[in-house]
Amino acid sequence: MSWQLVRLAQVRPEPWHNGAGVTRELLALPQGTDWTLRLSVAEVAQDGPFSRLAGVRRWFAVLSGQGVRLRVDGRTHTLGVQSPAFEFDGAAHTDCELAGGATSDFNLMLRQGNARMQRVRGACSRTCRAAVLVAVYANGHAATASWNSEAVEIPPNTLAWRILDSDGLVRLAGDDALWMEIDQ
Repeated sequence: MSWQLVRLAQVRPEPWHNGAGVTRELLALPQGTDWTLRLSVAEVAQDGPFSRLAGVRRWFAVLSGQGVRLRVDGRTHTLGVQSPAFEFDGAAHTDCELAGGATSDFNLMLRQGNARMQRVRGACSRTCRAAVLVAVYANGHAATASWNSEAVEIPPNTLAWRILDSDGLVRLAGDDALWMEIDQ
């Protein structure tokens, strides 16, 4: 499998049931409602609760706007565009308060397995093992990812992903990107 690209602008926004925002699903494996992995970008227009998702680990990163205050089971976490990705239990009672207007946020949701998400400004590299899904979201600026001898240019506001078919070194360079490594 080679790198797959999903451009945010080409994904139709789906409104939330509570009307507080929209979500663009960039990747769901398997596709449909029985996913075990889901990557999406949400546009949050107003304060409100997050849907409770029992059995789901969530990672959340602010992409644009003034940030949010997430209250997860009564504990407040202030997150902005400089903050590291925040991991929490999808079943937790979670309320979102906008810090100064609408935000755009990246979400990784996982029902089984392990994942890591980190914000990258500059360059990073990791040795990854076969069968791991690696993904990069280029936020607002282009990024470059490579695995062994295969490289991909990632346009702004685009997700690049692939499942590694052998162990190898993955490199990432970008001014504002999210790196994800998912072992399902």
